[in-house]
Amino acid sequence: MREALYMIDADEIYVVPDFISEGYFTQDVIPRELELTGPTTVVRGKTLHYCLPVGVHRSMTGLILHRAKEVAPNVNPAETTLIITGHGTGLNQNSTKAIRDQAELIAASGAGYAAVLDAYMEEQPFIAQWDELANTPNVIVVPFFISDGLHSFQDIPVLLGIENEVGPAASQRDAFRQNPHHLRSKTLFYTSAIGTDRLMADVILDQISDFDQEHKSL
Repeated sequence: MREALYMIDADEIYVVPDFISEGYFTQDVIPRELELTGPTTVVRGKTLHYCLPVGVHRSMTGLILHRAKEVAPNVNPAETTLIITGHGTGLNQNSTKAIRDQAELIAASGAGYAAVLDAYMEEQPFIAQWDELANTPNVIVVPFFISDGLHSFQDIPVLLGIENEVGPAASQRDAFRQNPHHLRSKTLFYTSAIGTDRLMADVILDQISDFDQEHKSL
């Protein structure tokens, strides 16, 4: 990362962390590697603007709704529970906060879902208990990760009951892509990670725009 500046000719640079939440990497590692001392830093003659992570931007709410509608276009939201799921860990409370914030924003958005919940792999409420958490016949689960990987492709499908055990990447099996799944007397829709949505590019630009409004207008 510290070599990036040598590969950029521009005098002005925006740095947008492609992370779901604020934490060790966005608050310590990236600033250290790029020698950042604040929102705007001049490093070796170049002006660097350091934006917030994409995952904390309010535009993420629209992405989650878009992904949920995409995977279950004909489902009545009033008969559906939307669950946003993540890893969950006592080491970084910011990750769960970002998911809780999104659940609250969507619940208040008028999207019409019967319930909007947060659930986690390793802390309560557990995503493995999705059928107990949801009181509706339809359930949509959206993984709040930047990219698809072991968690979204392998671990969470097992916790949901889509797969019996962790094996080859679920992305390599047709069954993973066959929504809906009829499990535990409910109809379950499972999407790929939110960060894979093509609209993520717009969120990156939104963070840059917000940075300019907050800092360049001063």
